Amino acid sequence: MTAQLINGKEIAQQRLAKVAEAVEKRAAAGLRKPCLAVVLVGDDPASAVYVRNKKLACQKSGIESLSYELPAATTQEELLALVEDLNGNPQVDGILVQLPLPKHIDSQAVLETILPHKDVDGFHPYNVGRLVVKMPLMRPCTPKGVMTLLESCGIDPKGKKAVVVGASNIVGRPQALELLLARATVTVCHSATQNLAEEVAQADILVVGVGIPNFVKGEWIKPGAVVIDVGINRLDDGSLCGDVEFEAAKARAGMITPVPGGVGPMTIATLLENTLHAAELHD
Repeated sequence: MTAQLINGKEIAQQRLAKVAEAVEKRAAAGLRKPCLAVVLVGDDPASAVYVRNKKLACQKSGIESLSYELPAATTQEELLALVEDLNGNPQVDGILVQLPLPKHIDSQAVLETILPHKDVDGFHPYNVGRLVVKMPLMRPCTPKGVMTLLESCGIDPKGKKAVVVGASNIVGRPQALELLLARATVTVCHSATQNLAEEVAQADILVVGVGIPNFVKGEWIKPGAVVIDVGINRLDDGSLCGDVEFEAAKARAGMITPVPGGVGPMTIATLLENTLHAAELHD
């Protein structure tokens, strides 16, 4: 068996085209373009790449983008003051503070300062809480992007065994909630999980986001399973790989996301969908 590749880049382009169409309809109706404010603190190279890609996606979709690039020495008070200014700006629909932040800044305090309806990353406790009680408002981008991938590939999680490896606030926990919302039977694995290989082997749908190269071995994969690899890791030779041992997994899985070109583009597409949704809420 050789798994079918899930082309996240192509699906993301389709979603962005729909966003652009919706933005054009807004303009035709006399409504302003949605506006996303992106805040980058410091000079982390990976963060700079992510921010640049988000700006390019905004341009292609007709969404206005405001960029705030602050030095690493920016204080928490200065950053919170900027977020409050953006909260009060009626022209700004979405606010994204790029993570990770410098160690002297409390990331959670910053995220909780963003107004929930402008929290296009979906990280505010209010938005996570809405997801818990099955009333989602702003849904975390990567987990929602994963659900879009599944839907686009005709995969219905209802009644299936889903295993999420990783329990972070950004990916693992909200991913489990998204899958529960879709009526899958969900297991979340983490650093204290015993017999991880046995848990993974039960998964009809496997989502992995731990940030460790090739952490999940291909031989663990249930034949025919859908494998969603959220990880993106740079190796010593400069190449990129995911958290799943790709070639070995591809030989067993039914469908699998590549790295790069799988989940990453969907995260950005979902961010812009959330920004459009925020503009609609604002209206």
